[in-house]
Amino acid sequence: MSQLGVPELLIIALVLVLLFGAKKLPEMARGVGRSLRIFKSETAKLREEDDDHPTHTVQTQAQAPAQPQPQPVQPQQIQSAPAPAPAPAPSVEEQARQLEEQAARLRASAASQADKRV
Repeated sequence: MSQLGVPELLIIALVLVLLFGAKKLPEMARGVGRSLRIFKSETAKLREEDDDHPTHTVQTQAQAPAQPQPQPVQPQQIQSAPAPAPAPAPSVEEQARQLEEQAARLRASAASQADKRV
């Protein structure tokens, strides 16, 4: 294949401007840049996880502080049945995912409240 020269690149740029408009192109370039940055950081994390040994990941999970689970108060009559075993503490990644979901819900509710005020 032949390489693209200056005239070909100018034609491609002109077609992009005609298709998307001059105002949309910077927004699209920013979006592509952000996506590439996120993709690179995620692939770097995956490489780091692959390089780690299984014993190392077990140690980091054991060092994470466990969140206490609230115990429901049950009447005496129901308490005769054996209580279910407590669920294992979630991993650090799971805790981070739950916190991100909570933050997204809080942002959404704050945005909807702000829209109601306006």
